[in-house]
Amino acid sequence: MTKDETAHKIDELVELLNRYAEEYYVYDNPSVPDAEYDRLYRQLVELERNNPELINPSSPTRRVGGEVLSGFEKVRLEVPMLSLDDIFSDGELAQFVSRVAADENASDLDFSCEVKLDGLACSILYENGVLARASTRGDGQVGENITQNVKTIKNVPLKLKTDNPPARLEVRGEVVMPRSGFDRMNEEARTAGKKTFANPRNAAAGSLRQLDPAVTAKRPLMFNCYALGVAEGADLPDTHTERLKYVKSLGIPVNSETRAGRGISFCRDFYRSILEKRDDLPYEIDGVVIKVNSIELQENLGFITRSPRWAVAYKFPAREEMTVLEDVDFQVGRTGAVTPVARLKPVYVSGVTVSNATLHNENEIRRLGVRIGDTVIVRRAGDVIPQIVGVVEEKRAGADLREVKFPEVCPVCGSKIERVEGEAVARCSGGLYCGAQSKEALKHFVSRQAMNIDGLGDRIISELYDGNVISRLSDIYRLTPESLFEFYRSNDRLAKQESAEDSKMVKKLAASIQQSKKTTLPRFIYALGIREVGEATALALAKHFRNFDRLRQATFDELKQVDDVGDVVAKHITGFFAEERNIRVIDELLELGICWDELPDTKAGEQKFAGMTFVITGTLAAMKRDEAKSILQELGAKVSGSVSAKTSAVVFGSDPGSKYAKARELGVRLISEDEFLGMIGR
Repeated sequence: MTKDETAHKIDELVELLNRYAEEYYVYDNPSVPDAEYDRLYRQLVELERNNPELINPSSPTRRVGGEVLSGFEKVRLEVPMLSLDDIFSDGELAQFVSRVAADENASDLDFSCEVKLDGLACSILYENGVLARASTRGDGQVGENITQNVKTIKNVPLKLKTDNPPARLEVRGEVVMPRSGFDRMNEEARTAGKKTFANPRNAAAGSLRQLDPAVTAKRPLMFNCYALGVAEGADLPDTHTERLKYVKSLGIPVNSETRAGRGISFCRDFYRSILEKRDDLPYEIDGVVIKVNSIELQENLGFITRSPRWAVAYKFPAREEMTVLEDVDFQVGRTGAVTPVARLKPVYVSGVTVSNATLHNENEIRRLGVRIGDTVIVRRAGDVIPQIVGVVEEKRAGADLREVKFPEVCPVCGSKIERVEGEAVARCSGGLYCGAQSKEALKHFVSRQAMNIDGLGDRIISELYDGNVISRLSDIYRLTPESLFEFYRSNDRLAKQESAEDSKMVKKLAASIQQSKKTTLPRFIYALGIREVGEATALALAKHFRNFDRLRQATFDELKQVDDVGDVVAKHITGFFAEERNIRVIDELLELGICWDELPDTKAGEQKFAGMTFVITGTLAAMKRDEAKSILQELGAKVSGSVSAKTSAVVFGSDPGSKYAKARELGVRLISEDEFLGMIGR
């Protein structure tokens, strides 16, 4: 190619790759597979290597990071980046609305409401449409030059999407690390024995302030714009929300949870709706930001020393608090895993009083360096078990501290605790002799995804076990209506709470136990509680071997032929079936009548939904959702719990809810229950 042709080809590839990256990172809706992107990227790299003078500043190859810096240059911000005043109650919100409304009718005042992302504030300046400089907020007047690091963030455009860019445009926003990326990065760090981050905010801040941009390039960071600073040569709209739409049209990411509305009731409703969905968002937030929408009114209201008068941050209950570690207990789980549990001085965290927190394992105790008596930082996020994420060492002076000693024998049965090389979790070696494991194995066996014995929940299992009525799996099928009735009548707690005199309830439970004997092969495999064998692996084993005897006689190498079964899982399975006590339990269960229809050998052509992803939502009339899920999986489909652009179809029943709405929004195929039944031949 001539130089002109090469330059044109480079520009063409840059435009195409940037569009593909935007589809992937901003809209989560890629139009080409990763392999195609990689092929074009390599082609661009080769052209640039041979023609360095033709490199386009917007090229995605510029995101890999530049030279390692000795320090950050200082940047004086042309328009100060001020912080927001915080409010914590509806009363304070009412005061804010009344203050900004002044003589106007507060119910008619227009507001913009946004989520308050928990990351690091950042300013990005574009000159003639090209990213020229980026900086931290610093003290609001002077920040640090982090241009090379920001260029590595995948959803930040290096060049604006417009043929008529403003001469100078400064966008301001938050750099965050999505939860999925944070969890993945911390897990990799734990595996490598390296330091982990306490929370996504610290991870984002630490990643953005790296002196080596190549390190930042490897971190899963995202940017969301929430305001404009300098704007020269741009005809800007008169409201804040319209300005954000303008920014978005230039290719700059703006958070989708941004709304405009009137009056305090709108602001309150927005706060409550976001608080409710907080734990479902893919990123951390610590509140909502409420702004007067009119730019003219913003200018009239002006600023106080450190914050604007026209905006506030309505904060959520804190996810992190300090308290004292009073003791550490050790619990034994169903698989024998020994987990240290912190006993804390009760503290209010994220709307709940917390008195216990997980310490994960012995390695985590050592990493934290935590001692009994320490003042610790406790974090609670949604339904996640509270955890200790740090020690406040400056509080140690004068404190009565004791070392946390991990036990050498099981606290339940006294068996030796084993530590497998390469595994962080220590386990009791007591197996079926360990009371903690036996009870948990029973609970797992009867659970909905396993044998699905309706009415035999965790509490009833505990009472039966503690009352010496059952001690192993086969005892469940020796229960009769008479023995259950006698058990209920003699148990004071159940007699009061469960109306033991009602014989219908007892008969119903006995019938449920008998009905559960007819099951499926995947359910039975899962119910056995083999380590690392979840529902998906149980299904894969059933589909591969088709027959239970083939499975329990399978060799290590044969098991490795199953999808998603690696060395560790294969070792657990062979070890399970090599244990004579386990075989005795299985034989007892089969003798007591547990059975299933053997799976016929399935040809590849019968996997009619292979490669497809389904979501099931709403109430199905003809079957339970678990049954529909099993049918889809048997036909080769993957069944997900959430809808995305990658979802193949959504099967819906009555009252389908938000997943149905999301599917319509994304254009995902919707399949009614009747249509679904026709597809599976019912």
